[in-house]
Amino acid sequence: MTQVIVVGAGHWGRNLVRNFSELGALSGVVEVDPYLRQEIAKEYPGVSLYENYNKALQSEVSAFIIATPAPTHYQISLKALQAGKDVFIEKPITLRIDEARHLAEYANLNNQVLMVGHLLLYQPAIRWMEEYLATGKAGKILHIAAQRVKLGKVRQNENVWWSFAPHDISVVLQLLGQPKLKSITASGQAMLQPGIEDNVHVHLTFEDGATAHIHSSWYWPQLARNTVIIGSQQMLFYDEVSQKITIYNKGVDGEFNTRDEGSEVIEIQNPQPLRTECQHFIDCVKSRESPISDGWNGVAVVEILEKASELLHG
Repeated sequence: MTQVIVVGAGHWGRNLVRNFSELGALSGVVEVDPYLRQEIAKEYPGVSLYENYNKALQSEVSAFIIATPAPTHYQISLKALQAGKDVFIEKPITLRIDEARHLAEYANLNNQVLMVGHLLLYQPAIRWMEEYLATGKAGKILHIAAQRVKLGKVRQNENVWWSFAPHDISVVLQLLGQPKLKSITASGQAMLQPGIEDNVHVHLTFEDGATAHIHSSWYWPQLARNTVIIGSQQMLFYDEVSQKITIYNKGVDGEFNTRDEGSEVIEIQNPQPLRTECQHFIDCVKSRESPISDGWNGVAVVEILEKASELLHG
């Protein structure tokens, strides 16, 4: 059985610790906070605990899960790869495109598994839509609009774009078949803290002509997490909160007349994307196959994150 060491047992790290434990794959946890180490020791007796990351790298465990703050991802992940470990990194893979490329290239060169925690790619609804679009029933995909907004926790070390948008960027790229980016425009407002955007709109144009719009905000009156797909034959609306997909059999014909032939609601049952994501990493370590959200998927997401940030900050 593949065993892993989770590095970082903070809020999200604890979720990863729990899931890998329930999968029977948790060997150890690295955590510098002594209080959190005590909590892990009580909850997971028998699991090795490390306060020193370098000591954990000396273990025989071959796979590491990186759930530390994003600014540390590059150095910690690179050390793990250099130690011969397979690596799962929470999103975003890094905060710089050159660092992301270096990790992806290093993993490829040394035949190591590198996976990024783009959780929504393991959401059953996203997989369903990807398979549905592949049938061609919706026609050519012209535009995708993603919205992730709420009145949420405001960060001081990152803006809402870097916090929320990796989810939606990864979905847009997956549903469009990993297209090449042609151009990007971005606008945002820093209403609460100078230089830290709370509300961001980004428009993407791809070389095949498809477009996408992403709206991210943690200063918004309503909770909304949804994706709209505009096809030449049909339109889809995915409500992430209710886990429902609505297929609208409507559009505009060659004479510019509107057509509306009703809709159909698809309910997605028992979504457990985090468990699916963790199992996928274990399976890839065993099979040596490339993950759905591999290092290059992480590179593509960071490229868009970084280019939009450059536009937001002039």
